[in-house]
Amino acid sequence: MSRRTLTGFTVACCMALAPVTACTSDDADAKQPMKSPHSPESVPTPSTTASDTAQPSVRTPPELDADETLAGRQQATTGNADFKFSEGKKGQALIIAVRCQGSGEIKVSVPTVQVSFPLDCVSGEVSTSYNQVVVGGVERSGTVSVKAPSAVKWSMTIGRGKPAQVESSGTA
Repeated sequence: MSRRTLTGFTVACCMALAPVTACTSDDADAKQPMKSPHSPESVPTPSTTASDTAQPSVRTPPELDADETLAGRQQATTGNADFKFSEGKKGQALIIAVRCQGSGEIKVSVPTVQVSFPLDCVSGEVSTSYNQVVVGGVERSGTVSVKAPSAVKWSMTIGRGKPAQVESSGTA
């Protein structure tokens, strides 16, 4: 069973710096990619947030699935921070996994690929969000910037992996 079998909150992800449609998902295993006019191969996957009875600690950054590789990690942090991640192979997706706790919204941005999204964090609950981005240039190394209020503690893992399959809607 994947570590992404999560229940709870729904989080909207948006691509603020690139003209892409926002998305939400209640099912962690449902990957419903969207197409972007930014690039023909652009397929971001929605994020999923969880609040679980056996909540992980925000001190521990989210884990990747066994078939995904680590590109960068940020231990528990409060407030704003920037950190680097390593390059990947062409054709891989960029995975941005964020865990947070505390009342407020954090804003995550990856300038290298012109992607950003907000994440609402809740006081007293640990939320985890997995975002998969497939746009031109995700194989490059880069920096993740997080803007967060001092009341929010967060940790993050950046990974690389196989892009989610595009599901057809069944209509022509």
